[in-house]
Amino acid sequence: MKSNDPKKLPEEAIQLPTTSIQHPPSLSERLLIPTFLAGVTGGGAGLLSKHRKAHPNIPVTYATNFAIVAGCYCGARELVRETRKSEQGDLMNSVIGGLFSGALLGRLQGGPRGAFRYSIAFATLGTAFDYASLRAKLLLESVRNIDSITLPVWFPIQILDEEALAKKKAQERKLFPRLNKEES
Repeated sequence: MKSNDPKKLPEEAIQLPTTSIQHPPSLSERLLIPTFLAGVTGGGAGLLSKHRKAHPNIPVTYATNFAIVAGCYCGARELVRETRKSEQGDLMNSVIGGLFSGALLGRLQGGPRGAFRYSIAFATLGTAFDYASLRAKLLLESVRNIDSITLPVWFPIQILDEEALAKKKAQERKLFPRLNKEES
């Protein structure tokens, strides 16, 4: 006879749930990999999001849009530079390239009013970014060429020139005569 006592149930009667726990995708699966793929392929949003119709892949869409915008702006800026036959760091190329690329993308996005708004925004932001990058490049080059950056005297790691290195070896020979005999 089987008893209804829960302590005496056979092992077959106890069944554990067989559902597996699904972990959410990691940060690299959600952001880094789609952003990299969109940046490399340029138009990869359509290819990657077809497999997931229920959940649009938003990072891929953002990365693709950013790649398109950056490509249009940089392409327009370089076209203007070649047409004007000007230098690489001329900011007028950024202004004109931003106006043209903003007008083109704004017209596609929001009509004539969008073209005006986008052209002003692209010219302003693109020129500000190019100006900041030029200033940062000059600043980094000036810092790299400074010889006055030295380590303090008390710092345990020192960079010695030839004369200081010879002086240090002579001092070591004087302090540690046994080590000198083993070296030779």
